[in-house]
Amino acid sequence: MDTTKLRATPEATARYAQRFGSPFEELYRTTPFDLRVSSIGIGTYLGDSTDEDDDLYESAITHAIEHGINLVDTAINYRCQRSERTAGSAIQRVIAGGAVSRDQLVVCSKGGYIPLDVTPPASREAYRDYVQREFIDPEILRPDEIVAGGHSLAPRFLRYCIAKSRQNLGLRTIDVYYLHNPEQQAATLDHEDLKDRLRGAMAALEESASRDEIGVYGCATWDAFRVAPDARDYLSIEELVTLAHDVGGRDHRFRVVQMPINLAMPEAVRVPTQSMGGKMVTAVEAAEALGLMVVASASLMQGRLASGLPTAVVEAFPGLQSDSQRALAFARGVPGVTSALVGMKRREHVSENLGL
Repeated sequence: MDTTKLRATPEATARYAQRFGSPFEELYRTTPFDLRVSSIGIGTYLGDSTDEDDDLYESAITHAIEHGINLVDTAINYRCQRSERTAGSAIQRVIAGGAVSRDQLVVCSKGGYIPLDVTPPASREAYRDYVQREFIDPEILRPDEIVAGGHSLAPRFLRYCIAKSRQNLGLRTIDVYYLHNPEQQAATLDHEDLKDRLRGAMAALEESASRDEIGVYGCATWDAFRVAPDARDYLSIEELVTLAHDVGGRDHRFRVVQMPINLAMPEAVRVPTQSMGGKMVTAVEAAEALGLMVVASASLMQGRLASGLPTAVVEAFPGLQSDSQRALAFARGVPGVTSALVGMKRREHVSENLGL
């Protein structure tokens, strides 16, 4: 089997970018591992665990792929696994219809949170029963491997999540796989114990990459890279790369970081929180210096930046037609950012954001 056709490749993603012609040339950027990706990615976090939202997302993702967006971001825990399954349905639809080939799409998912299935439990007791029945009894997880009631970096659990996500998406290979908010562990563990868990998680992901179950991996964070070094949930990007080198050698697959970057949360590009060779730099600068792809999440701050921006911001982006476009222009315009994610479950939102 030619596995290269079952994952994104440099040649195929370049062809995808070329097909949309000169008006869209500036939409695409090249990752440090040579894939050509849209600088606007479609996210799938928000919404309810309902058939209605499934239908909306499937339509929006289909529309996005057909009109120039080839980066799809999801996670096993989003909307009780419905987001992965809906993304998978949309991807299979556009491939079957001949609009795109699998190797032209960069599909990203995440593992770390215990995933629910279809609908959330009705009570905390029902949730505890679910975790016991689905994860502890079959020995996917031990109780001491779970923090905050629902987060784990245990290798067995991550292998389970990858297998389940591949099934949900209907894909042989997930192109980018993230450890989801690993800083969640810091509330329970000291730094050395956290490093040990991260090292074990990375070893599991290196094994998955060697089997072509994933392409590259990284960390999708919320606070970890933006907070001060003395914060409990701080993570050093340089240290993460060192850990990856320890388990994967010079050719390790730790290649991507994701963090919030938006008009209301600019710390990753304005505050020097990361040490690089004894010098303090911003998170984006550190990632870029270490050869990592940077993905901006929460570009519209979950919709709160889609309207009501100050006049000064409007004036700073002349020619744009909406606050949504202005906020997105800021996030994707940050030097060092490869792609900015926007949650879009309506076709009209896809078209509006591509108006950039």
